[in-house]
Amino acid sequence: MFDDDWGSTEAVRSLVAPFRRAVGNTLRVKTAWTLRPARPADAGRLADLKARAMRPDLERLGLWDEEWARRRFLDTYVPANTDVIEVAGEPVGVIAVRPEMDALWIEHFYLEPAVQGRGLGGQVLRQVMDAHRDERPFRLAIDRGSAARRLYERVGFVHLWDDDNGVDQIFGTP
Repeated sequence: MFDDDWGSTEAVRSLVAPFRRAVGNTLRVKTAWTLRPARPADAGRLADLKARAMRPDLERLGLWDEEWARRRFLDTYVPANTDVIEVAGEPVGVIAVRPEMDALWIEHFYLEPAVQGRGLGGQVLRQVMDAHRDERPFRLAIDRGSAARRLYERVGFVHLWDDDNGVDQIFGTP
């Protein structure tokens, strides 16, 4: 879980609570947020965030294993490619862009469950894509049946193919 310099899950919920009361659970509004470069010391906290964010999808697919979820993040975490998403100075998400010769891969894009579904993901994704845009298309993998698919389609991603593992679907921009 979070350690003291990141606050607790309760602290994140307390930041979001007034927002929920003011706008309800379905209204999308522009949220004040910032990105900061990730640091090597963030790895454990970000792995915990990934586990919280991915648990519902992985449980739905019958694949939930907290240690595996954390390990998969830690094995592929590259701080130089990663930004931490903060609201009111508190970390609420993470996003990475891994450059390859033929594509820019969006990876490790996770938001705390308490801030999902409010438009923050679209705002962050658009800004990150604008900052990294070049002649290469963007690519990403999502779990089959994930609600995140709607977010990616709203910002221009289309389904390209299903991975051979039977779980991941690959999406990209033209």
